[in-house]
Amino acid sequence: MMEDDGEIGSVMGFSGFGKKARTFDFNAIFEQTRRTAIERSQRVLEDREREAQMEVEGESSKSVKASVQSEGTKASAAASRAQKSGSGSDDSESDSELVGPPPPPRPDAQEDDELVGPPLPPGYTGNTAVSDDEDDDDEGGTQEDDDDDPVKKIPDTHEIILQHGTKTVSALALDPSGARLVTGGYDYDVRFWDFAGMDQSLQAFRSLQPCDCHQIKSLQYSITGDVLLVVSGNAQAKVLDRDGFNVMECIKGDQYIVDMANTKGHTAMLNSGCWHPKMKEEFMTCSNDGTVRTWDVKSEKQHKSVFKPRSFQGKKVIPICCTYSRDGKLIAAGCQDGSIQIWDRNLSVHTKFHCRQAHAVGSDTSCLCFSYDGVTLASRGGDDTLKVWDIRSFRKPVNEASGLTNYFSMTDCCFSPDNKLLLTGTSVKREQGSGKLVFFDKLSFKRVYEIEVTNASVVRCLWHPKLNQVMAGTGNGLAKVYYDPVKSHRGAKLCVVKSQRKGKHAETLTQDYIITPHALPMFRDARQRSTRKQLEKDRLDPKKSHKPEPPVSGPGRGGRVAAHGGTLSSFIVKNIALDKTDDSNPREAILRHAKEASENPYWVAPAYKETQPEPVFAEESDEDEEADKEPEWKKRKI
Repeated sequence: MMEDDGEIGSVMGFSGFGKKARTFDFNAIFEQTRRTAIERSQRVLEDREREAQMEVEGESSKSVKASVQSEGTKASAAASRAQKSGSGSDDSESDSELVGPPPPPRPDAQEDDELVGPPLPPGYTGNTAVSDDEDDDDEGGTQEDDDDDPVKKIPDTHEIILQHGTKTVSALALDPSGARLVTGGYDYDVRFWDFAGMDQSLQAFRSLQPCDCHQIKSLQYSITGDVLLVVSGNAQAKVLDRDGFNVMECIKGDQYIVDMANTKGHTAMLNSGCWHPKMKEEFMTCSNDGTVRTWDVKSEKQHKSVFKPRSFQGKKVIPICCTYSRDGKLIAAGCQDGSIQIWDRNLSVHTKFHCRQAHAVGSDTSCLCFSYDGVTLASRGGDDTLKVWDIRSFRKPVNEASGLTNYFSMTDCCFSPDNKLLLTGTSVKREQGSGKLVFFDKLSFKRVYEIEVTNASVVRCLWHPKLNQVMAGTGNGLAKVYYDPVKSHRGAKLCVVKSQRKGKHAETLTQDYIITPHALPMFRDARQRSTRKQLEKDRLDPKKSHKPEPPVSGPGRGGRVAAHGGTLSSFIVKNIALDKTDDSNPREAILRHAKEASENPYWVAPAYKETQPEPVFAEESDEDEEADKEPEWKKRKI
């Protein structure tokens, strides 16, 4: 075969097919390795016995370790020499001459690391890296403990204040992405706040009054965030787009029809409303006409279905709040008689769950909220209580908290994103304390945390699951946003880092510039290059830059009349007609200068001296004298 290879190589013009591949005698390698391992194990056992004897005799452990380590090093060197001797004659060749795959790794490499050196002392964990790992495990354990404590997840280290107005913020809504906040209040305004577009001045980019002079009761974005439901004090709910333009308005029903199921819409003031959590085109409203109605955005001329709450006697009951379950299959309403009534969305006649005395009779149940598990319901009552219910056992509440003052019919309650805490607000009278955000543990229902918001009632509260930020609407026109720079995401963090933009002064022309292209150069006005230069020229002009005179105070000076006498008539009335000098005889007061004028005429008499006739006065007769002597009672007309 080798001769054939030589002949083929000579024919093709080369001497051979390459260098010879390395060969390994694996049996010899394994045998040598086995012997080395046995010798090393025996040596380790001898070292351990020797160390025990040294400890008994009281010798220093340092010398023992040094001697054993030196012997271990020699053993490793001997093992490496034995390995080299058994690897064959071709081991002397360089790595560049190798052909084929590399040799397999030594099977005793791991054993060398474990067996070389003295035995490990008791309690030794290996090296410092292991202890660091244990420290990391401890830190991880503490972090897990922090994660288990829901109070430490409350984002309240920082806050921003949005000034909605001066009246109560009665509605609060965030779109699903958390980019835009909407506030509504008793001042009829709806304000739009864009976190990404705001700076540190925290100004709303749009304000409007969509329902004229009706208080805003509720605001909510749809599940897609493209439209906004506005519920106000009138009978017609509105749907706006993201920029505040009208999309649809619900129709008003006929108020003269007795059966509210036969009308196309509400006939009285609305109380609340919300969107379906799964269907983006369906929403629900409740009204003082005693009905809860569902609507479709595409058909504004008539509602989809009607739910009529009824009391124990079958009479009409006014629903104050309404909501969908998390899956959208149930509809719940909190009524004015303190009851909570829940229907199947597809069966609008009879209730599926009904609690007659959930709250005090005559108190307004201001909020209903389903938890994320779908079976727990939280209710905020007008009787200053907060209750948690299990709808599968709806006769009595699972937990109850009292002493939570509530003065508003739209006070909120909501669950935390991890479904472990329950949040609500408290009301206070004016200048009699501070409104608070109160946090309860869902299972034990203990009051675990409080946040003092402001010296007014906390009406609305919202905990956005995506931003992990808490919003609160207050009774003095503020909307506060609480966040944590580490635990929260986007939202308020976007606008607090932006510096306030300086207002740009609008440059306007000081005078109209008339362009006359064919005028001669001597009649052509110089073209204005910039407004700033023209303003500088006007400043140098004494006429244009003349400072206006301030208003006159006092009696007046320099021919100018004071503020109380702006006209000649007012000046005469002030200084002449209203003269307070007391003259006993008005005739003498009028003619007191007549003698001087007749003796020394200066103004009027010389002008009319030639043409003025001499005055002729009537002479008094005896009859006139007798008439003057008549008694007073005869002169009176009876």
